[in-house]
Amino acid sequence: MAKLLQKPLKLALVQLATGADKAANLAHARTKVLEATAKGANLVVLPECFNSPYGTKYFPKYAEELQPSPPSEEKSPSFHALSKLAKEARCFLVGGSIPEYGKKEDKYYNTNLTFDPAGKLLATHRKVHLFDIDIPGKIKFKESEVLSPGNQITVVDLPGYGKIGIAICYDVRFPELAMVAARKGAFLLVYPGAFNLTTGELHWTLQARARAVDNQSYVALCSPARDMDADYNAWGHSMIVDPNALVMTELDEKEGIAYADLNGDRIEEVRKGIPIYTQRRFDVYPDVSEAKVGS
Repeated sequence: MAKLLQKPLKLALVQLATGADKAANLAHARTKVLEATAKGANLVVLPECFNSPYGTKYFPKYAEELQPSPPSEEKSPSFHALSKLAKEARCFLVGGSIPEYGKKEDKYYNTNLTFDPAGKLLATHRKVHLFDIDIPGKIKFKESEVLSPGNQITVVDLPGYGKIGIAICYDVRFPELAMVAARKGAFLLVYPGAFNLTTGELHWTLQARARAVDNQSYVALCSPARDMDADYNAWGHSMIVDPNALVMTELDEKEGIAYADLNGDRIEEVRKGIPIYTQRRFDVYPDVSEAKVGS
């Protein structure tokens, strides 16, 4: 059986400090991605809403039209900035997420764009599970006041390496999404995300490690840097977890880059030791991996 991860890969998570100026955010992202690839990263991940502030009142203001694809540079400067950056940096680039406006359906989405080292778009993922929570005395937030959900699971082939699953932030709380991607052969589950100070302290690390141990896959959570002057305060703590749920690297709340070397042998070692992939009982419960998958 071929390895899920065909050759070693250096992963970098850019915990980016962002502000209200979209052009400045895009330029800053370029600087940090080039810094990561200068240190050998083959795959670089940006955080959720890396080109804008995070918040329902900001989504329409910063939204870009992505359809039909490729969009014009006027309609989506972020699409073109990411494409050019992936090509310049010669890396696979998971472009965090940006607010998207679907003109045809008159809806807004929280959308990831992933590019190959030639600057070609590999996949688009619209956040499937919207962040609607109300913790009394702590935080109330409803993405659904503005955003609409995506409707597909995203598994992307990185030629020469293997497949990764991509989802966004609140998606991490739904193990079915991760399980389908892992069962479809993903060696890594990537989540650009912006947990807050309440949910981050409670569940950020727990969710990362849970998805890793559920699926015996690498897991990466990439947050924006924390800005206490912003309307929404991100948790930070971007991290990479190995297939045995061990935290390989974790940042604090400040801007930085987290690196880890991923190896296919580690996945095989963990799965051989605890062989859950051959022990599932689909005579007792349904096989969720029959779900719809896109790229």
